[in-house]
Amino acid sequence: MIELLTDEQISPAAAKHASAKCQGISIVAMKSWEGGHFLGAPDGLVLAEAHKQKLTLVTFDLRTIPPLIRLWAEQGIDHGGVVLVDERTLPQSDIGGLITALCAVWRSQGDMDWTNRVVYLRSGGRPPTPCPERLARAW
Repeated sequence: MIELLTDEQISPAAAKHASAKCQGISIVAMKSWEGGHFLGAPDGLVLAEAHKQKLTLVTFDLRTIPPLIRLWAEQGIDHGGVVLVDERTLPQSDIGGLITALCAVWRSQGDMDWTNRVVYLRSGGRPPTPCPERLARAW
């Protein structure tokens, strides 16, 4: 089952309210994960530890995460999966929309193996768009 870790740019309220809205969802905010130890940590460190703990990162960071994932793919380094959120599709201030979309991911694809899986979150509770492998390598 997918277990989600929201990055530090996502309000901790999203994790709290997602747990209330989707019974059974496993989601933790970066601020409370590991006592906040990873706040401000380099992306690689966060992704590596998340992978060790079988966590899938949810992030609005489309600037640094995709290139890191591409580099890791080229080097054969695994990660626990990434759910990318585009501000143009789902504004960062729309916590309710984010919760609805994360619940849709959990319901539709939560039982999949998320190792090295990358998807784009979609608004309106629609299932996420998988990132084609060829696109992931082109990042």
